[in-house]
Amino acid sequence: MGIFKRLFKIGQAEAHSKIDKLEDPVKMTEQAIRDLKADMSQSIHALAEVKALAIRSRKEVESYKNQASSYEHKAMQLVKRAESGALAEDEANRLAISALDKKGQMEESYKVALANQTKYDQSVAKLESNIKKLKNNISKWENEAKMLKARAKVSKATKNVNKQLANIDSSSTVAMLERMKEKVDQEEALAESYGDIAHENRSLEDEIDSALEGSNTSGSDALAALKAKMNNKAIEE
Repeated sequence: MGIFKRLFKIGQAEAHSKIDKLEDPVKMTEQAIRDLKADMSQSIHALAEVKALAIRSRKEVESYKNQASSYEHKAMQLVKRAESGALAEDEANRLAISALDKKGQMEESYKVALANQTKYDQSVAKLESNIKKLKNNISKWENEAKMLKARAKVSKATKNVNKQLANIDSSSTVAMLERMKEKVDQEEALAESYGDIAHENRSLEDEIDSALEGSNTSGSDALAALKAKMNNKAIEE
């Protein structure tokens, strides 16, 4: 069971490590900013399309307005020609009524186009405001992300250094140095002890030699005295 438990712990640690890598806040922030930029790109594309509709609506408004004015002018011209006798009154009235009908149609189209233009202009203003805010936020978040990324590098380096320092203490390196110092002190003391013993042995030999030298000196003196005595005795005889 022990080996299976150990394998489970190893697998669990690797899974946590992978999760930590997947949830790297720096990478997640950078990805979020990339997503925002993609959203902004789509918003700019949508803005261009809405602006195109707004431009088209303005042109339609102007066109319908001009056409309505033109049909009204034509109806007036037809009435004038009928009054002058240049055109039969019935024919002039029929054509004038048709022109006024066209004028009414143009005015209705004008109202629809004007309403669309207002709606598109509002959409353009809203999109431009949102894009401006999004640009400002992206710029701000990019700066913050750069700063946080730099801080993350510093904190990681600091963590590694502190971890190494902590591992030095936890691995009993200081204790090993103390044991080494104790061993060196012991070796030095032992060397000094052997030196003292050697000195004591040498001193003992010196004492013996000194004693022997003293004995030899005494024997020589005695022999010299004996010879002197013998000489004196011979002279007396």
